[in-house]
Amino acid sequence: MLDDVEEKDLKVLKVIAETLNRSNDLEDMLQSVLPKLLKMMDLTAGWIFLVDNKKPYYTFMASHDLPPALSWGNNQPMCKGTCFCLDEYWDGNLTKPVNIISCKRLENALLHDWGETNGLTHHATVPLSAGGEQFGLLNVAAPNKKYFSDDELILLQSVAFQIGTAVKRTRLFQSQKKRAENFALLDQVVQFIWGLTDLNEFPKKIIKKCDSLFQWPFIAFYMKEGNGYRLQAVNKRIDLHHTNDIPIDSDHDIAKAILEKKVVENKSTHRFMRSLGFPNYPSSVTVPLLSLKEGQQGALFIAGEKYNSFSSSDIAVLKALTSHISLAIESIIVNEKRQELLLYNERNRLARDLHDSVNQKLFSLSLTSNGMKEMISQDEHVLLEATKEIHETAQSALIEMKSLIWQLRPVGLEEGLITALKNDANKLELTVTDFVQGVYHLPMKIEETLWRIGQEALNNVKKHANTQKVLIQLQIKAPYLFFCISDSGRGFDAQSEIHRKRTLGLTSMRERAEIAGGSFSIYSIPGKGTTITVMIPWKVEKGEQHGD
Repeated sequence: MLDDVEEKDLKVLKVIAETLNRSNDLEDMLQSVLPKLLKMMDLTAGWIFLVDNKKPYYTFMASHDLPPALSWGNNQPMCKGTCFCLDEYWDGNLTKPVNIISCKRLENALLHDWGETNGLTHHATVPLSAGGEQFGLLNVAAPNKKYFSDDELILLQSVAFQIGTAVKRTRLFQSQKKRAENFALLDQVVQFIWGLTDLNEFPKKIIKKCDSLFQWPFIAFYMKEGNGYRLQAVNKRIDLHHTNDIPIDSDHDIAKAILEKKVVENKSTHRFMRSLGFPNYPSSVTVPLLSLKEGQQGALFIAGEKYNSFSSSDIAVLKALTSHISLAIESIIVNEKRQELLLYNERNRLARDLHDSVNQKLFSLSLTSNGMKEMISQDEHVLLEATKEIHETAQSALIEMKSLIWQLRPVGLEEGLITALKNDANKLELTVTDFVQGVYHLPMKIEETLWRIGQEALNNVKKHANTQKVLIQLQIKAPYLFFCISDSGRGFDAQSEIHRKRTLGLTSMRERAEIAGGSFSIYSIPGKGTTITVMIPWKVEKGEQHGD
């Protein structure tokens, strides 16, 4: 036969088990079980902390009948600061139920006169655990109760095992539920990603879509530019032009994740966030874009408001997301290259046809008219003049045709604008220093326009500047794309030269810039060098990369 104490203990465990199995909501479950436990054990007050392994992070999850001294300000005394039982928990010394002789929170309440303590002076604290894992603490108390018996502590330990098991089960359930929800949202993002075609708008649109679906407080998209990683888009109102680039060889999480090609989690990011000009968040995860060429390296940086903001399901979703982003970027680039190749082949075909047919016919017409001119008597002025005009027109048409054929064959841009211009400069025995900022992809039309202008400018440096050193700059300063070529050579009086020497190609450069929707300017001082500048409108949000 069971005695009354054993029967009561079994009843307590039965009621607690039934209560714990009624809900999959962690907070609701703990808040429901606590008052029942207290009532059945003739106790009045209790509270539950769920504790992270790293000090000083914990969550005040549930309470019942706390005195005014501990419950004022929406339980403010319980939500911040450490105490003896938490310190013992973090130090690994709290593995079984104990009587707490001195409670720092109650002592502070008396010291600062926070209100009535309702006779609470001591409490018992019990670690919540299951399967070798610890989850937090269960604290219980009653007015003027200074000591809990061994039987009471044993019962509390049994209840704590039940609660710990329920916490583990509930967290697993919530994790699986969140994982399913996240992957359903991921499916929406993936469909959106594969519908994008504009690489320059890609980062901003991705961040905006993720911000609308996922509950991530801070999302940033970084891409490699020059010798660092630059912020391309963010879901906060931040001036992108005033954020710091991250050097490739730095120990920042973003540089580390890209270099090592692995996910980097950080649970102490305050200093890191401030160094980038971001708001403070306690934790972050950086996921690199994979399978990209060196020039398209990048990463997603996500920050959270809690120490343990990111679960394993969040990491899995982010890894899948960056994989799709990586593949989509490569697909867009390949598709653009394919379109460019089709256009390139068509232009070559057209150039070849013009050379083989129209050009040859014009050449024949020029030869024929020149021969006729020799056969016509000098007395037949009208016929002679007409033949001469035909010959001159054919010659002029030949020159224009050669120029057109040359323009139709933009050979040399396969490796990009700056590389093409460096190759051109090398042929001219010029030394180039380049500076690229804010640009990691150019549309073919703009790239070819800038290349032609750059070729003309380099030729002018070779012919007139009396220097071998050239600076090429390509950068975005919203809302324009700037392209500059400078030398420190002899310079000239720009106004007089523009009017007097059209052979410099300045008119041609200006026309090319204007056809692309931009403008062309030249600045030169005799003895101090020359700078040509092309400004082309560039579609980008002012002051921020994401907003309304």
